[in-house]
Amino acid sequence: MSLLSYETSQNMLDLLHVNASRSQNVPLSSSLGRVLAQNIVAEFNDPQFPTASMDGYAVIHADLERKNIVILGDNPAGSDEKRTIKSGECIKTFTGSKMPHGADTLIQIENVTVESGRIVINESVAKGSSVRPIGEGYRAGDVLIKKGTKIGFAEIGVMAALNHVMVKVALKPRVAVVSTGSEILDLGANSTNSAQIRSSNNYTLAALFELCGAEVIQLGVVGDDKSSIMQTFQNALLSADILVSTGGVSVGDYDFVKDIVPRIGAEVVYKGVAIKPGKHIMVAQKEDKFILALPGFAYSSTVTAILYVLPLIAKMLGRESAYRIVAAKLSEDFKKRSSLTEFSACNVEIVDGQYFVNFKDKKVGSSAILTNMLQNSALMITGEEDGDLSKGTFVNVILLDTF
Repeated sequence: MSLLSYETSQNMLDLLHVNASRSQNVPLSSSLGRVLAQNIVAEFNDPQFPTASMDGYAVIHADLERKNIVILGDNPAGSDEKRTIKSGECIKTFTGSKMPHGADTLIQIENVTVESGRIVINESVAKGSSVRPIGEGYRAGDVLIKKGTKIGFAEIGVMAALNHVMVKVALKPRVAVVSTGSEILDLGANSTNSAQIRSSNNYTLAALFELCGAEVIQLGVVGDDKSSIMQTFQNALLSADILVSTGGVSVGDYDFVKDIVPRIGAEVVYKGVAIKPGKHIMVAQKEDKFILALPGFAYSSTVTAILYVLPLIAKMLGRESAYRIVAAKLSEDFKKRSSLTEFSACNVEIVDGQYFVNFKDKKVGSSAILTNMLQNSALMITGEEDGDLSKGTFVNVILLDTF
């Protein structure tokens, strides 16, 4: 079987046209975890006027040389302060309050003593102390949050401060997930013999896709029957943007998926990539829908889903990338197992600002060992041209905690 290089397969994936313009408006309170479909732009300065950042007394800085300064009154937060301070005067001003006209400094309460309606300066402060200048947070016209950003708690807070009651977000891509194989048992099904294995792929991938912003259609398990698989695929494409299957793409007598995909009218973009795990992956397209047929082993299906499904989801959401890749240094020697581009489960730690890779508790074996991806693991990439690597070598690593 002729295999595409990993780099070529990714370039071809990137060239696929997807509809990234679909959006909807949702309440701000329901937008957590969604992806912005618009830039969030500041309409005004923050703050719009000089503002006290502590409790104290608004003064003219030059007056701090005086023995005492007359207190004109209080300036609570939220009041529209109109008074103008003159030399020898001050106003008690609270955190968040608009600074009175004429004042250029706020001296903190703990720096003064109040005596007979005046403040006595115990310890001076620098000019402008404890005053937030106009536009300290942002200026009118600043793009505060870029389109394609996944909304977190900070984004919620900033948009609330800007009075965004509704937020324009990307419509969630609909991804249908199905596991194929007569040996696969769905959750809760009774086992009839010891050769059967419990389904995990469809649940693993559903969780992964939801984490990355998709709406998942869980189709469960379909046995090795051509007509059943074909009907399931055809039904799924009626409502899903992406259909992801696991199993049935290798060269066995019961690997039907690779034959069914063309029969339902989908064009095979490519079948077979020089990667380990997952070299039998198939990517196909039917009009504006996509089919990704992944291997059946748990680790293989998860890795190929990260490499090939997540970029499509990211494009449909208008995001720039599906995951983050960093350079890291090997903390131990690494033995490469093939001449393919390999994706090896690893541990990543940061020491003095540098990423380091190790393989503590990672098992070497088949592509079925999903437990290798537990405990905040990452994926180390080694290319076709790489051989065994020595400790201290820099490698590229896909971080799996940044989806």
